[in-house]
Amino acid sequence: MIEGVGLGAPRPFPGVFTTFEVGNELYTQAQSGPVTVRLKVQAINEKRTNWNVIADTWSGDPNKVVTVGAHLDSVQAGPGINDNGSGTATNLEVAEQVGRRQLLLRNKVRFAFWGGEELGLLGSTHYVASLSDAEKKKILLNLNFDMLASPNFVRFVYDGNGSDTPDAGPDGSGLIENVFLAHFARKNLATAPTAFDGRSDYGPFIENGIPAGGLFSGAENVKSEAEARIYGGTAGQPYDACYHAPCDSIANISDKALDQFSDAVANAVIVFAMRRDPVTDTAEFAATAAKRTAAKRSPLFKGGLTIR
Repeated sequence: MIEGVGLGAPRPFPGVFTTFEVGNELYTQAQSGPVTVRLKVQAINEKRTNWNVIADTWSGDPNKVVTVGAHLDSVQAGPGINDNGSGTATNLEVAEQVGRRQLLLRNKVRFAFWGGEELGLLGSTHYVASLSDAEKKKILLNLNFDMLASPNFVRFVYDGNGSDTPDAGPDGSGLIENVFLAHFARKNLATAPTAFDGRSDYGPFIENGIPAGGLFSGAENVKSEAEARIYGGTAGQPYDACYHAPCDSIANISDKALDQFSDAVANAVIVFAMRRDPVTDTAEFAATAAKRTAAKRSPLFKGGLTIR
């Protein structure tokens, strides 16, 4: 079976991809000699409309905006309950609680539910590109939540200052990271760093110099023995065995992970909604100049297999 994958942008030539299983089968057959492949493609190439859903809190300074994002869409292969129903539902619940309590916030909070993430960060990229320079300067930071309930989870926190991964985020990203780390530390819950690798909707924000951060419970990568000792679960198995698959259903979430992550999300939203000081890194949280330069690189390819 040949599986088409969106390339994220128009290309001057057609392209299709195989599943890993098909590629592996062809490789095995090729070890015994030439293999003939007959390819039949049924494809639709047309313009379609996509949507972002964006809502601002009624209170808070409109010139100081905390953007809280999660993508609404899933891959065509599955229902996407963990990826990314978990992030969307968490952000929606936080928004409802903020509204229900009629909190008087210092900074306005913008809850953004992005469309077209799996096709190449389309919604978030369009949103950031549509902002004027003056509007971009109003955004204090971006919080991104993509996959918060993986069954074989690890508590990953985006490495804002680049202390453990190759690329740091813009100035202020280290502070965001520290807010999450401090929350989990108070709960005596271990965490691990994850990189700004361009696979989710924080990408357009950090490319425009806006500090970002967030949480992630793991996708297709395999849990190590050391991680299993710390977080539980099963070593040698993916964090989410149903990642981008038909089995990413309501049965594919960890209630424990979702509970722990959602508390951290709510805490971070309120911390930054009430923050008086600028979102900048002190010496304790700052990244090196070299890492900040590296963080400005944009991914060359944003196809379906490189997007969470």
